[in-house]
Amino acid sequence: MFGEKLKELRKQANISQAQLASMLNVGQSTIAMWEKGKNRPEYSSLLKISEIFSVGTDFLTGQSSKTAHSIPVLGYVRAGVPTEAVEEVIDYEDLVLPEKEVKSFFALRIKGDSMAPRMMEGDTVIVKKQAEFTSGDICVAMVGSSDATVKKIIKKDTGIILMPLNSNYDPLFFTPDEVESAPVTIIGKVVELRAKI
Repeated sequence: MFGEKLKELRKQANISQAQLASMLNVGQSTIAMWEKGKNRPEYSSLLKISEIFSVGTDFLTGQSSKTAHSIPVLGYVRAGVPTEAVEEVIDYEDLVLPEKEVKSFFALRIKGDSMAPRMMEGDTVIVKKQAEFTSGDICVAMVGSSDATVKKIIKKDTGIILMPLNSNYDPLFFTPDEVESAPVTIIGKVVELRAKI
C-alpha cells in the first residue's frame, strides 16, 4: 500500500512529514492523508517522491504494469501571447505509465517567456489531457479554434484569468460569455516540467 511504503521510507530517512511536505511543495496535512491511505499523490508528486527516496514509482504504487513509454512532443506552445497550436511531432519524451494511460499524455515545447522564471523557452512540459482544473493549476488553454498558451488558470465568480508568472505580461481575463464565445478551452494540465540545461 502506497501510504505504508511512504511512511516507512520517510522514517528510514529520518524525514518529518513537515520536511517532506516542504520538499514536495504541499501541506503537511497532504502527507498525512497520503500516509493514512485517504488520498494519493498526482503523478508529478509521485515522481518527486521516487527521486527523494531513490526508489521506483513501481515500488511506491505496487503497480509493476508501469513501463517507460515514448510520448510525442507536439510542436511549440506559447508562454506569452496565444499562438497557433500545431500538432506536429518534433520530439519524444519517455514517461513511466501504465499502458492504458499512455494516450492521456502528451508533451509541448515552450516558446516565449511569460512563464519565466519557472518555465523558460526550450523547456518541455508534460501535459495530461483533461478539461477539469483547480484554480491555480498551470494548464494548456486553447483560445479560439487554433491558439494555445500555457498559463496559471485562476477561477473567479466573474470568469477565468490566464495568469502569466512573468510580471512583464498582463493577465488575460475572460468572462463566462467570452469563455463560451471565444471559446476558451482547457485541453490539459501541466503535470511535469522538463527544463532545458
